[in-house]
Parts: sequence; C-alpha cells; structure tokens
Amino acid sequence: MFIAVIGSGTCSDEIAALAREVGREIARRGAVLVCGGQGGVMEAACQGAKIAGGTTVGILPGTDRSEANPYVGVPVVTGLGEARNAIVVRTADAVVAVSGGYGTLSEIGLALKMGRPVVGLGTWELCHSGQPVDAVARADSPAQAVELALALIKQVTIQEEMRG
Repeated sequence: MFIAVIGSGTCSDEIAALAREVGREIARRGAVLVCGGQGGVMEAACQGAKIAGGTTVGILPGTDRSEANPYVGVPVVTGLGEARNAIVVRTADAVVAVSGGYGTLSEIGLALKMGRPVVGLGTWELCHSGQPVDAVARADSPAQAVELALALIKQVTIQEEMRG
C-alpha cells in the first residue's frame, strides 16, 4: 500500500513532529510513503519513515534528484513544478494531510476528485455553498491518521471488488 503525506514545504517544529510520527506509523505498518520530496512536512514524514525502516518516494517538482530531502529513498524527477501534485496523489492509495497551505489544499482536491481517501490531521476544513462537507476523515493523532488511511484503503478495495 502507498500512503501520501502532504503538507507545507516549511512548517513549525510542532507540525514537523506530527509529520515525523505519521511517517513512522506508515513504515511500521509496512506501507510505502509517497510525498513531494522536499522540506517541511515532507522531509519530517520521510525522516520518520526512514528511522522506522520504511520506503520513501519523493515526487519532485524539478529536474534534479538533488532537490530531494535526505530521507527520500526513491526520488522521481518530473519537471512539472506544482503540477506534480497530481502524480503524488495518483500514486497513493490514500492521502494523509498534515496541516498545510494552498498546495496541500490542491492535493486534497485532486485526491478527492481521483477517488483517493483523504485523512486530515490539523488541516483544511471543506465547505460547499457555505455548508460543511465531510469529504476528509478527521484524525486526532498520527497513529489514528494512518490507521484511518489503511482502513479506508481496505474499504475502497472491497467496494472495487464488489463492483468488479
């Protein structure tokens, strides 16, 4: 299973600690961590996964592998800039959003459009015509975020098998 961790390229120490723990939980459960491959939330999540012996994939916006943070095991250069957000979420079976800015919001929207489950940890709240939309599952901790992501992946897999 592939879980994307999305969030800002710069973040506070508190947000980095949450992202690091999300990465650790992903690795502990044997999933592959996918991210945008650069700093902030992405670097912290990769660091947590690497410490726990996990695999990390960074989908980079530029054309040089050296843009990847030091914890990316598999750097993928795209030359697509922010359009690489679509590749990040398309590669994943589920997405965990940790805080984040407008780039994170774009990835949340793309993931939902592509049918990827999204779990939020202190991230965006969605509304349509002024009404809250429950499209993002909410988690209170990194462990709960990863557990929810894995449960949602299984749920989607079962639904696909029933249709198939």
